[in-house]
Amino acid sequence: MNFELKTLDLNAAAALKTDVLLVLVSAAFKPSRNALSELIVQARKSGDLDSSPAKMLSLWRAHGVSAARVLLVSSGEGHARHIRQAVTAAVASLKAASPKSLTLWMEDATQQRLHAATQAVADTSYVYTATKPTAKASLLKRVVLGLPTATQTQNAKSDFDHACAQVCGVALAKEWGNRPANHATPSMLAKVAQTLGKRPRVRCEVLGPEQIHKLGMGSFAAVAQGSREPMRFIVLHYNGAPKSQAPTVLVGKGITFDTGGISIKPAAGMDEMKFDMCGAASVLGTFEALARLQPALNVVGLIPTCENMPGGLALKPGDVVTSMSGQTIEVLNTDAEGRLILCDALTYAKRFKPRAVIDIATLTGACVVSLGHVRSGLFSASDDLAHALEAAGEAALDPCWRLPLDDDYAEGLKSNFADVANVGGRDGGAITAAKFLQRFAKDYPWAHLDIAGSAWKSGAAKGATGRPVGLLLHYLLGLVPKPASQAQAKSGKTPTRRRTATSAA
Repeated sequence: MNFELKTLDLNAAAALKTDVLLVLVSAAFKPSRNALSELIVQARKSGDLDSSPAKMLSLWRAHGVSAARVLLVSSGEGHARHIRQAVTAAVASLKAASPKSLTLWMEDATQQRLHAATQAVADTSYVYTATKPTAKASLLKRVVLGLPTATQTQNAKSDFDHACAQVCGVALAKEWGNRPANHATPSMLAKVAQTLGKRPRVRCEVLGPEQIHKLGMGSFAAVAQGSREPMRFIVLHYNGAPKSQAPTVLVGKGITFDTGGISIKPAAGMDEMKFDMCGAASVLGTFEALARLQPALNVVGLIPTCENMPGGLALKPGDVVTSMSGQTIEVLNTDAEGRLILCDALTYAKRFKPRAVIDIATLTGACVVSLGHVRSGLFSASDDLAHALEAAGEAALDPCWRLPLDDDYAEGLKSNFADVANVGGRDGGAITAAKFLQRFAKDYPWAHLDIAGSAWKSGAAKGATGRPVGLLLHYLLGLVPKPASQAQAKSGKTPTRRRTATSAA
C-alpha cells in the first residue's frame, strides 16, 4: 500500500482523480466556497451528518467532485481516538466496493491524528492470505492523505514518515503473529530476522542449540527440549549512532506454540497459543520500522524462540534448571515457560551495557484478568523508564498501565529446592511473573510489558493486533535528539511525500 502526503484544499480534493474521497469533518469545521463545503453544510442542516464520531454520509457522483464515491465522516471533536474510530468505520464500509485508490482529507494533522488515520486505514484494509488462498487480498494500493495548506504538509513530513514506517512494522508483526505454528517455526522467525539483517544499519546473528548450550542458557534450553523443532536465539542490531552510545535492548518472547508442556493447557482455545510469539513479532516489527526510518540511535533485539511441547524429553514439574545467571529455578508449572526463556535473554542483555532493557511478552492470563484487552501491563522499578513508556503508549494510541512491583510479591516464589520457583500461585500472577524476571534484570534500567491481553483478538475478529510496535517505536524515537526546525519554503509549495507501507514479511 502506497501512502502519499499532499497539499489539498477542498477544491483540489474535489478535483483529484480517486476511487473514493473520504472527508473527515470535525465539529469545528468551517466551510468555505466550494462544492464539498456546500455538501457538508447541507448534510448538517438536514440532520444526515451530526457531530457524533464515525457518523457517515455516502454520496454517489456528487456534483462538482471527480471521485465517483464520496464519504463525509464526522470525526467528533477531532481527537486522535475519534479520528481512528471514524476512519476505521469508513474504510470498513468500503470493503464491498474494493476501491484501488483512496483520498483521505483532514482539516489538520497533529502527530497523533496523522498516525491514527494512517494506522486505521492499514489495519482495516489488512487481509490475511498466507495460508488462505481463497482470501481476497485488499485491492487498495494508493492512499493520499490531503492537508489544506502547504505549511501543514511541510510540518507533517516527519510525522508522516514515522506513521508509514509504523504501518509497515505493525503489518510485519501482525503477519507473523497470525501465521499458524507450522508456518512460523523458530527457524522461520530466524529467517525473517536474517532478511531484516540485510537492510542498512541492521545486523543479525542467529544462534542454534549448540551455541545456546555453550552460553549456559539452561533455562531456555529446558523449555525447548520437548520439541523436535530446534530452538533459536536471534540477536538483531540496529546501529544508527556512534558505538559510544549505549543501546536500548528489546527482548521478545518467541514461543511459537505453547501447549503448556506437561502442565498441558485445556484444548479449548489452545489454537490461539500460536500467538505466544507476539512479543518476538513486535521486536521484528520495530526493527522493520527502524530500518525504514534510519534514526540516530542504537537498538539491540533479542529473541529466544522455541516451542513448548509435551514430548518424551520435556521439562517436568519439579525439575530444577540452571539459568545463564547461575541461579537455579524449580519448575513448578511447565506452562510458565515464557519467563524461563526470557530470564536467560535478560542475562545475555547485560553484555551490551544498555541504557535500558524492555522485555515484551504474552506472559500471563492474570494480566488479561487485570486489564482486559485495552492496555498492556507495564512493570518497572525505574520511574523515568516507566513514565517514558506510558507517555509513548498514550501518544501511539497503544496504551499500557503500570502495575506494582513490591518486594512482598516475591514471597510466593521461594523454593525449598532451588534459588527461586517459576510460579507463585494464582493471586497477583502477573506481578509475581514480573518479580521473577526482575531477579535477572538488576544491572540496568528494566521494564516488562505483559501483552497477553493486547497482542491479539479472539472471536469473529480473531487475529494479531501488531501491538506494541507503536508504543516501542514512539519510545525509541523519543530518545533521538530533535533537529533544529527548518525554515518554511518561501514558495509555500511542497513536493508530494510518498511512502510504501509494505512489510518485509
